[in-house]
Amino acid sequence: ICENPEKLGESAAKETAEILRKCIAEKGSARIALSTGASQFDTIKALVKEDVDWSKVEMFHLDEYVDLPITHKASFRKYLQERFVDFVPTLKKAHFVDGTVEGIKKLTEEITKAPIDVGLIGIGENTHIAFNDPPANFDTKESYIVVNLDEACRKQQMGEGWFKTFDEVPKQAVSMTVHQIMQCKMIVSCVPYAVKADAVYKTLTAKE
Repeated sequence: ICENPEKLGESAAKETAEILRKCIAEKGSARIALSTGASQFDTIKALVKEDVDWSKVEMFHLDEYVDLPITHKASFRKYLQERFVDFVPTLKKAHFVDGTVEGIKKLTEEITKAPIDVGLIGIGENTHIAFNDPPANFDTKESYIVVNLDEACRKQQMGEGWFKTFDEVPKQAVSMTVHQIMQCKMIVSCVPYAVKADAVYKTLTAKE
């Protein structure tokens, strides 16, 4: 628990960097999964400043809207390129979700080659992780699937300023599954805003 989003981001970045450095020291490489959205701004901003040998790190991306070009300001590929990849030019590899069904096979091949050492996994106002809106599919063992976005999720995307109107928000996305997210050896979840307090409460207390 931190006094503000900046302190939360710095704390999470330090913990994440330590995990990455330990993995690199032990096995010569590391793999990280990154989520996006407003809640991750400060964490990623602080993470790129950490002392990590990025040439030994592979990055995996959680989700992307279907049929949204990378040039759109809401594109999560654009988000990670401009906020993370551009700041760590020595990064070993960045595996992006391109928002197409065709791209799922290649992503699955890459992500299942080895475990993800740490995942920075946010949580949505409706408790979604990646774009797995409740009730999420906990049964599939696929790594990425096409999902339908519910109204609450789409309203959040508009509310955060990514789209001008609700109708502009795509109705589908390609998302890393709950199963694949839970394969991360470590998960660091930053939730800096009061608007997500109910989502955190439900996540920690709900029986089902």
